[in-house]
Amino acid sequence: MRRITGLVRRWLLLWALMFWQGGFTFYGGVVVPIGADVLGSDREQGFITRRVTNYLNLAGAVALAVWGWDLSAVRGASAGGRRLRWAIWAGLVLTLALLVWLHPKLDELLVPDDAAILDRRRFRTLHERYLIVSTIQWAGCLLLTALTLIGWRHDDAQQVTSEG
Repeated sequence: MRRITGLVRRWLLLWALMFWQGGFTFYGGVVVPIGADVLGSDREQGFITRRVTNYLNLAGAVALAVWGWDLSAVRGASAGGRRLRWAIWAGLVLTLALLVWLHPKLDELLVPDDAAILDRRRFRTLHERYLIVSTIQWAGCLLLTALTLIGWRHDDAQQVTSEG
């Protein structure tokens, strides 16, 4: 039963991460530039992005919850490695909280009906911060994914040793 639960947990984590981080990467790398081109401006595309990011943040919350479950179940090779994984996870939770906090601050500077920005300077500053936090979060996800795979490999080796 432990093996099946572990497979389900890993499967859920992989799907949650693919949806969250894959969606973020594809949206930022493909959809935003094409949307700006089709709509004629980055500002017009931004009014779409302001709604999409709510779903990305929700996907992040789901993925981080599943990742927390996985972290609590996977021992890995060392206590230091476990602490590092938990620390990165906590950093990801913090970045998500910052993004959720910044989002309404950006929204209050926008007038969707007119596609207008009330205070361009303040919006630009907050948007740059949002992008920096998003990039840090993305890099943290890459690192924690690698460390998670290493932890899984170690746990699998331990399971084979204990069964054999």
